[in-house]
Amino acid sequence: MTLTKPSPASPLKIGTRGSPLALAQAYETRRRLMGAFDLPEDAFDIVVITTSGDNAQLIAKDKPLKELGGKGLFTKEIEEALLVGGIDIAVHSMKDMPVAQPAGLLLDTYLPREDTRDAFVSPDVTTLAGLPQGATVGTSSLRRRAQLLHFRPDLNAVEFRGNVQTRLKKLSAGVADCTFLAMAGLNRLDMSHVAASAIEPEDMLPAVAQGAIGIERRADDSATAALLEALHDTPTGQRLAAERAFLAALDGSCETPIAGLAELDGSTLRLRGEVLRPDGSESITDDRTAPIEDGAELGEAMARDVLAQAGDGFFAWRS
Repeated sequence: MTLTKPSPASPLKIGTRGSPLALAQAYETRRRLMGAFDLPEDAFDIVVITTSGDNAQLIAKDKPLKELGGKGLFTKEIEEALLVGGIDIAVHSMKDMPVAQPAGLLLDTYLPREDTRDAFVSPDVTTLAGLPQGATVGTSSLRRRAQLLHFRPDLNAVEFRGNVQTRLKKLSAGVADCTFLAMAGLNRLDMSHVAASAIEPEDMLPAVAQGAIGIERRADDSATAALLEALHDTPTGQRLAAERAFLAALDGSCETPIAGLAELDGSTLRLRGEVLRPDGSESITDDRTAPIEDGAELGEAMARDVLAQAGDGFFAWRS
């Protein structure tokens, strides 16, 4: 097949949310495509799409994500635009993506993964362990909340919705004593200095696919598929295959505190997984290895074993 490159006369439309971090990820995608095919910037259009999750009134309510509509809040309108041809590709933070895509769409291109760790952010304290008794922690992540309360049940966790800048403003206003952000997002925004410290996976296992950017396309768009082949990072894809298989087999959603991290060492993949009760009262963890090509099967098997350990009642809090 002859590779058809975008041009200023027929630019490739890149769909994204409008937050500073989402735009940084779209710009990174554009920059990589420009470099791969020696194309000018105007061969691409960045198309900003407002999603339900960007609704200021919803954000202001500071309710748990599950009460506002789940992860689909951040993808629905973008995927609708992709399906009808309003955009050619969509750029996503993979930790925000549901494990299944709408019929007609494929998510099979990943950029090289950034730092997977969580960032501890506080104006007064440098580490999570250094928080005083009864301190207030702001987080919109059910996973982080559960891990936090498992580690420090004395702490008070409050909802903390919004993009990076919004959450930092809330922190400055004294709504909470500290919060968590993804180191990957801070790095992409050139804001790594905001982190008081980075939390190692041994202390707080990250969200599945944290630090990874995914590019979604129409399944029948072979021309775009050929372009994206030049961008795909195979090691990231191998790691996410294991992590997202673990998530999918657990029926993972915004209502389930799940963490997972796959790492590569030569021809071996190591997968660590964790499932918690939302109040942090119980945590089930697993850690195992397999050949890289068996990563997805490893994730599924780990999920089955975790569910067996959990037994009846562990997920009784889910609707």
